[in-house]
Amino acid sequence: MRKILAVLVMMVAAASAQQFRALPDTPAWKSLQTLVGKWDGTVNEGGKNTATHVEVRLTGDGSALMHWMEQGTPHEMVTMFHPDMNDLLATHYCAAHNQPRMKLMSATPTRLVFEFKDGTNIGPHDGYMAGLTINLIDSNHHDEEWSYDQDGKRSTTVFHYTRAASN
Repeated sequence: MRKILAVLVMMVAAASAQQFRALPDTPAWKSLQTLVGKWDGTVNEGGKNTATHVEVRLTGDGSALMHWMEQGTPHEMVTMFHPDMNDLLATHYCAAHNQPRMKLMSATPTRLVFEFKDGTNIGPHDGYMAGLTINLIDSNHHDEEWSYDQDGKRSTTVFHYTRAASN
């Protein structure tokens, strides 16, 4: 009886493993994957250039891409890029204490444009990330344009990144 039960459990486990949704195979998803690694950069805030850092890694068996800004600082933020059936979403866990979701609206091999879809913990007058454009310059350089909406007014901050040297 134990042998039969063990065989049944193995068969159910094997059948369940085959039910996973296929990993995304779109040009936009492939473009995002080229960002995997560590990046150093600059951002101009208030007329002053400031150093910035981001780490990008795949997780969830390659089904999600984690974009981890300013690790270990009070301004640490994570954006998770992930498929949602035929769409590509970015969920941003913001230092503003909210979680906007953005949907990929257009893509070329060198430019990905995400726009606000919805979010959580966003009150009527709360500011939130409303857009993200990633410009892929070459394998070692990219820019990120983060747009923030506050009471209907949009401002954009541009981050310039260079791939960090391997240790």
